[in-house]
Amino acid sequence: MVSIDRVALYLVPLAPKTVRIDAIQSFECQETIILRIWDTNGASGTGYSYTIGTGGSSIMALLRDHLIPQLIGRDPRCIEAIWHDLKMSTHATTVGPITSLALAAIDTALWDLRCVTADMPLHVMAGGARTEIPVYSTEGGWLHLSKEEISEDAQQMKEAGFSGAKLKIGKPNLSQDMVRLEHVRETVGSEFEIMTDANQAFTRDESVRRARQLETLGIAWMEEPMPADDVAGHAWLAAHTSTPIAVGESLYSPAQFREYLAQDACSIVQVDVARVGGITPWLKVAHLAETYNVAVSPHFLMELHVSLVCAVANGKWLEYIPQLDDITHSSLEIVAGVAHAPTAAGLGIEWDWQAIERSAIGAYPNLKVA
Repeated sequence: MVSIDRVALYLVPLAPKTVRIDAIQSFECQETIILRIWDTNGASGTGYSYTIGTGGSSIMALLRDHLIPQLIGRDPRCIEAIWHDLKMSTHATTVGPITSLALAAIDTALWDLRCVTADMPLHVMAGGARTEIPVYSTEGGWLHLSKEEISEDAQQMKEAGFSGAKLKIGKPNLSQDMVRLEHVRETVGSEFEIMTDANQAFTRDESVRRARQLETLGIAWMEEPMPADDVAGHAWLAAHTSTPIAVGESLYSPAQFREYLAQDACSIVQVDVARVGGITPWLKVAHLAETYNVAVSPHFLMELHVSLVCAVANGKWLEYIPQLDDITHSSLEIVAGVAHAPTAAGLGIEWDWQAIERSAIGAYPNLKVA
């Protein structure tokens, strides 16, 4: 029987390509956790996870000290069993981002290995609903930028064939947000989609006040208007505005998505494969959302999410934020604003191992202790 033979683990800091500031935080550094698994046949699969600057060493410790030792000797084909066993072994620390991000690094590596062994691309192995997906850009819509800067970027994205752009909101005064949004709408016209993202900045009263103003601009969605654990607040808001409500990047288990969907608290699901714990739970969330007739537009991780959002029938958008350029040889194929799922076997990410080893601030290249 084939089994997991050894594991390599790396922590690689990546600087953002541009300044990223939203209503509650600044994205200082992407701590990229990269995990590679080999089986006894010599095949390997690579997965990864990330933080935006805090907790990377904690994820590494959880993987190195607790989760990876449980992998050695397991059958890598039994992904569902491994995911559940590891989750139960960390039951006292779930649900939470550190545990979910650690589980995701393992789970994505196992899916990569499965696809490589089967000589099949991830988007086909996971469902094969389509081969391409529309892209919207977030990189030019950060909160510190002027109305002229965000309008110029949105126009450039439109000219490149993109169908939409996301703008951060959460200025101290509603009128400040509206001036920026109105300037972009005047620049790009009515057919270009504008998404907005509050990053959990608002109270209930402020959320509904701003959501109703967004209705006048035909906004595609209002993302994370309130703290993510306030399901009732989002349900109340969704009932009081025609602006679609999007959530998901700050939810860490399928059960949390179930609560939102069951209470009609969102109409766009933005499940993040790293934060929800990997491809295995990501697919569960996407299929659950489909039963509620809710679309999936995943958060961040475009190099991996392109395959997943193409795998499911209710995939709607892919978010454009370049992430892995410094440590990969491959790049996301985008033609006229449409991303194409990789056709190579596995996740479709060609890692630059020399760059990874050179940049790593934590490295365990040969973990074999059972």
